[in-house]
Amino acid sequence: MFLMSGSQNYLRTKKSLRNSVVALSLQIVTLLVGFFSRKIFLDYLGTEILGLNTTATSLLNFLNLAELGIGSAIAVTLYKPLFDQDRNAIREIVALQGWLYKRIAFFVLGGSLVLMCFFPKIFSKMDLPLWYAYASYAVLLFSSLLSYFVNYKQIVLSADQNDYKIQYSYKLVWTLKLVVQALAVRFFSHPYLWWIGLEAAFAILASLSLSRTVFKSYPYLKEKVPEPGKLAARYPDVVTKVKQVFFHKIGGFVLTQTSPIIIYAFASLTTVALYGNYLLITGNLSTLLTAVFVSMTPSVGNMVAEGDKKLIMKVFRELFSSRFLIVGVCCICTWFLTEPFITLWIGPGYLLDRSTLLLIVILFYISASVPTVEGFLVAYGLFRDIWSPIAEAILNLGFSILLGHFYGLNGILTGVIISQVIIKLFWKPYFLFRSGLQEPVRIYVGIYLKHLAALAVCYLIIVPFTKVIPIDPGHSLGSFLLYALILFAACCVCLGVILYATESGLRGFFQRMRHVLSDVISK
Repeated sequence: MFLMSGSQNYLRTKKSLRNSVVALSLQIVTLLVGFFSRKIFLDYLGTEILGLNTTATSLLNFLNLAELGIGSAIAVTLYKPLFDQDRNAIREIVALQGWLYKRIAFFVLGGSLVLMCFFPKIFSKMDLPLWYAYASYAVLLFSSLLSYFVNYKQIVLSADQNDYKIQYSYKLVWTLKLVVQALAVRFFSHPYLWWIGLEAAFAILASLSLSRTVFKSYPYLKEKVPEPGKLAARYPDVVTKVKQVFFHKIGGFVLTQTSPIIIYAFASLTTVALYGNYLLITGNLSTLLTAVFVSMTPSVGNMVAEGDKKLIMKVFRELFSSRFLIVGVCCICTWFLTEPFITLWIGPGYLLDRSTLLLIVILFYISASVPTVEGFLVAYGLFRDIWSPIAEAILNLGFSILLGHFYGLNGILTGVIISQVIIKLFWKPYFLFRSGLQEPVRIYVGIYLKHLAALAVCYLIIVPFTKVIPIDPGHSLGSFLLYALILFAACCVCLGVILYATESGLRGFFQRMRHVLSDVISK
């Protein structure tokens, strides 16, 4: 994303901007469609079916952990051949990925058949007929297997900074799926059958659309590669990186996928569904943030390769400040707007305790603010701390189960927070500054505390401000949107002014963006 001299860097900047704009635009549409469809699903399918779907997804994702991080390793390996336009190497690397993925697909299928034997025990507390669990899991499994047998070739589009093509050909189809599902569930009889049938049908349609786009962009991928299994020896970096990334995937899986299962164990599918409503809000906010910043990752890698330590540290501060500004504003707005939004969206009966909302906001803050550090760790290739995701998984499960036993949902979320604070907020920045940036850790501590203090001051200013806004956000959709717009603008101005005045990173980021946009416009 950072513009430097040379036509290649300009092209990279142009691609990054295009990917960000397309991803952000489509994600906003998907977000709106998601809330619209969720309301209909809750009304016509019920909380138990949605809770069942969340739990089944978590079970399937446990088996998908066998993917090992092959996709991430393949993406890194593809960068050089794509730059050199080495079509033969690209074909071989993608063929190796397909060979590996097919074996994983058969493992996932076999593991699923074994897992389904235990469904009567796993879903013993469910009031729905047991075949609902089998049907929901089967259609999710079918979609997952398509990603291993067909959709894996999209990695070339991503590695070549053509993510916008994935958005148009694949993710747009999934957004359309939500619209069609919602209409079918709302207006036709047997809504559950329509829901799972359309899930399977659109999985096929999205895969066909994506394949067409990949082959149109890279027609040479249609050519068969003989004996792809023997290519592992030619690309040893794939195997090495797979082993390292696998351990990091464990921590991510435990964090994102086990909570619904633990909540179900200590509560019910209804609680899982209520928690899922809140998770839909913070999850979409996180996805919006990803859409804005993800295109910067390849440019950070190029900058790290140059080795200009002064520039690297300057850019780190700029990215940290800019992301913190957006995350801070989102946290404050989420705290004040979630309850009136849910009340208007699906009704007051779906509200969780306010203490639970606080824990959810804290979790969102942690998960949304750490990608800056994690992005630089990836740029430096620092995956060797394989103990950290294992420790995070153990802490996560241990504290979640222990505290969940005594305090229910709040205890489970507190357990997740404890593991994230120790690993993501403490260890990862320490690891980056010691092994990557090679700067004193106290520099990061100073940066972080300064930003945290700015957020605290902003919150103290916003609290009395919300009390004088003459609008009830829970009265109607119009009043909510107006209230949200005023609150969002006030938070942006307040936190933005404080950070701009106190932190050089945000000033540098705004200056850089002005230069980039003016250059792009002039071109």
